[in-house]
Amino acid sequence: MARFTIPRDVYFGQGTVEELKNLKGKRAAIVIGGSAVKKNGALEKVEQYLREAGMETTLIEGVEADPSVKTVMRGVEIMNQFKPDWIIGLGGGSPMDAAKAMWIFYEYPEFTFEEAAKPFNLPELRQKSKYAAIPTTSGTGSEVTSFAVITDNETGVKYPIADFNITPDIAIVDTDLAQSMPAKLVAHTGMDALTHSLEAYVSTMSNELTDALAMKSIEMIQDYLVESFKGDKNSRAKMHISQCLAGMSFSNAILGIVHSMSHKTGKIFAVPHGCANAIYLPIAIEFNAEKAGDKYADVAKRLGLQGSNEKELVESLVKFVRDLNKAMNIPSSLKEFGLAEEKFLANLDDISKNAVADPCTGTNPREISPEQMKELFNKAYYGA
Repeated sequence: MARFTIPRDVYFGQGTVEELKNLKGKRAAIVIGGSAVKKNGALEKVEQYLREAGMETTLIEGVEADPSVKTVMRGVEIMNQFKPDWIIGLGGGSPMDAAKAMWIFYEYPEFTFEEAAKPFNLPELRQKSKYAAIPTTSGTGSEVTSFAVITDNETGVKYPIADFNITPDIAIVDTDLAQSMPAKLVAHTGMDALTHSLEAYVSTMSNELTDALAMKSIEMIQDYLVESFKGDKNSRAKMHISQCLAGMSFSNAILGIVHSMSHKTGKIFAVPHGCANAIYLPIAIEFNAEKAGDKYADVAKRLGLQGSNEKELVESLVKFVRDLNKAMNIPSSLKEFGLAEEKFLANLDDISKNAVADPCTGTNPREISPEQMKELFNKAYYGA
């Protein structure tokens, strides 16, 4: 039996953040990262519309790029005092993920991160609060997903939380909020969205519903990502919707080894998540083609890429990904990114073993050993 879960309501398009004024409640806790949402006016709009809804608000800020246990528990303390009946995650994937985790421990103070990290093990939420997610970047899809990853900075342990309970009640995909992203962020988040869609499309958990969403997202990325990178406003708006479709797809179909590799190297090598995905994606397509060549070829045909057989079509898809990277000044390898060879080699055995053990590897279309993973990382460093 397949299951497909997304937020009950997804509001998307220009100015849709105004929908907040129709929420029913008394108090809302707004979770944000840094100052970007203050500078671009997003926070002011959110607070204004919540006031119009008759709500008192409090701000939980300072969520870091990899949300930490400490930050989550600090937010929970604020929520315990404020007692919100709505939690609002505003910004990129990090504050939206942190807000999901805060929600769990606000409702269940005795629960532990070890218990939360067991897949689909959460108790029923919505006993104290509901959750609305509002993305201001166009890549993570966290506003429609059932995932969050929280890191214990003291032990280095990452807690991947996967449970349909933390799928937001409401997603507000306001295309106006994506207009102020810097070009580099557009590039990285856009390639994150493409990776979400392509990995979902070939996942062992994919189905007709997830495939439809993934393919539409890929088609929109072909049409709009580079123009969005160049600053075209309509393309920025379209990419904000495209990444949401990708999020709906991978939340239900799960992902693959590109994300396994990124999860295990992003912090160690200080490579932005979307940039890492962009480097690893073409290498993973070549590896997975042995088992998923027919689906990759189908993507290539739908995109109008050249090729008279499966092998040629897969090669065209790999070229398509690399051409996108080149058009947006994304490095083609970890070496080009600037990672020191000594640091890469010192960590190679560990990241290879850990990437194989990552939960996302479980739904990759082709099984992989630590030695094969090491080969992929070598290609990613030195260039395929």
